[in-house]
Amino acid sequence: MSLLPGISLFALTVAAMEGFAYAMHRWVMHGPGWFLHASHHRPRTGAFELNDLYAVIFALPSILLLAGGVRWGWWPGCTWIGAGIAAYGAIYFGFHDWIVHKRLPHRHVARSTYMKRIVQAHRLHHVVETKAGTVSFGFLVAPKPEALKAELKRRERAGMRAPDRG
Repeated sequence: MSLLPGISLFALTVAAMEGFAYAMHRWVMHGPGWFLHASHHRPRTGAFELNDLYAVIFALPSILLLAGGVRWGWWPGCTWIGAGIAAYGAIYFGFHDWIVHKRLPHRHVARSTYMKRIVQAHRLHHVVETKAGTVSFGFLVAPKPEALKAELKRRERAGMRAPDRG
């Protein structure tokens, strides 16, 4: 496969992964997969949480496609798709785990309108500690915080965490 179609396939895969991540987060992680994801909505003790198994689960198709495309002679597009999935995972880790949840030490302060919006939308997602009633399931494309706050208010703050009195 030539470079331009490969890069296009890679970019389309990264973009499509946001839709996939939204669907998985909304209907699997906050549905039947809550038994793993619930750990992410509680304070973490230690370096890992049960929810981290999702990173392993979602990495498997990327690894399979990369191996198939590079080592096993599958259609060359598999390599580009696998790389796109891996790139989305790396971007997600950088934004979600590193910047938003500060799982690695850093001094980054969100200053751009885009970064502030992502961080605030994700924090509003986490004010709800139950599997239902949550808002904002995507990550790289986030609704306006004002819309999320209005939706939480409309839901009468169902499932919201009690304010921290500490």
